[in-house]
Amino acid sequence: MADGQDLTRNEAGIDAALARLQQRFGARVETGAAMREQHGHTVTWIAPQPPDAVIFVESEQEVQDIVRICADTRVPIIPFGTGTSLEGQVNAPAGGISLDFSRMNRILAVHPEDMDVVIQPGVTREALNTHLRDTGLFFPVDPGANASLGGMAATRASGTNAVRYGTMKDNVLALRAVLPSGEVVKTGNRARKSSAGYDLARLIVGSEGTLGLITELTLKLQGIPEAISAATCSFASVEDACNAVILTIQMGLPVARIELLDALSVRGVNAYSKLDLPEAPMLLLEFHGSENSVKEQAQAFGDIAEDFGSQNFAFTTKPEDRSRLWQARHDAYWASLALRPGAKGISTDVCVPVSRLADCVTQAQARAEALGLIAPVVGHVGDGNFHCLPLIMMDDAEEVTRAREFVGWLNDLAISMEGTCTGEHGIGQGKKPYLRGELGQPALDMMGAVKRAVDPLDIFNPGKILPDDA
Repeated sequence: MADGQDLTRNEAGIDAALARLQQRFGARVETGAAMREQHGHTVTWIAPQPPDAVIFVESEQEVQDIVRICADTRVPIIPFGTGTSLEGQVNAPAGGISLDFSRMNRILAVHPEDMDVVIQPGVTREALNTHLRDTGLFFPVDPGANASLGGMAATRASGTNAVRYGTMKDNVLALRAVLPSGEVVKTGNRARKSSAGYDLARLIVGSEGTLGLITELTLKLQGIPEAISAATCSFASVEDACNAVILTIQMGLPVARIELLDALSVRGVNAYSKLDLPEAPMLLLEFHGSENSVKEQAQAFGDIAEDFGSQNFAFTTKPEDRSRLWQARHDAYWASLALRPGAKGISTDVCVPVSRLADCVTQAQARAEALGLIAPVVGHVGDGNFHCLPLIMMDDAEEVTRAREFVGWLNDLAISMEGTCTGEHGIGQGKKPYLRGELGQPALDMMGAVKRAVDPLDIFNPGKILPDDA
């Protein structure tokens, strides 16, 4: 499995670009080792590949100036939001310049009557929702990490609310992006729908910085529900939990969130977040609506879960209890790492049709056990998306080999079930080997043609998404 090979470095071009950028931006061109390593790190097993410099951009014009200098010198540019991506998206395999968008963090306009907002890409999810709190609106896409919204758009992020509110592709109305030529493209306006030409916003959303650098986003907002209830429910097996999910979705119950934690994950969460949940496969749900409707939804789910032998079903409308549960779910990655101190977590995700969910998860657990791997499972199972986290000692070459085999097998399994090798992590470097098997050569040829047409010099985040021979 490829994990980000080095590409050819343009040493002369990098030297020339750095000289011109330092002349333009002075000390804002950061070349210290610590800063560069921070912007070329990965939290998984993909080897870090730091850039040659980092610039904290503050305006669209600055992004244009940097792009034009790098185009002249043929030097790569790697966009950076908060660095929470999981497939090597921020690595610099050919060196180059990391553009940190964290200072482009202004909320430009809120339109409560139209339920939309215009922001710069460095605004984080939590900062936006704090700003919106008094408007009665919120932005629903919640990947767990407090990621930047520009990064979330670039990786087509998803999360716990996707089963009701959709992913980033469903919530971006329009955007502005700097192209590799230095020109700015605008992909639409604030209208809720349009038939005007190619859907360029959807082309850039999910392109992981390979086609354009997002400098502005117009996002849909949702009304804060009158009432919210959370429910927890344990099962004898992951298969029973998944089958309860399948029936819940098939019956059209309007759940906002429905998350799976296997017994290993629950054990880690209990220790890390000081909870006392039963250490058995568990579903964590949330219902949005009126006071009466959330109670009815919770009770309806309780009836479904009972058919699959559920235990310890409970629900609450207290905000503090809900917040505690969901914070524990968002901390599941770190909680799982604590199950095996010193291990590296190999976070990988797949997504399958909901009807295949139980089969896919149980096969994944059996395969991990057969390979002798400790691999907690969590998932946004309302839309068939789940994550495995093999915990690996990276100095054990044989164990690393088994983990690689497992990750590759899991991706192939999901694809064989008419699913995808990634529901929300994106392709980056780590998932490149599976794209051809999932989409076929004609799709890769079309993607390659778009990339070459938009970025003929291959300076925007090279080495990502497309296989090296595409």
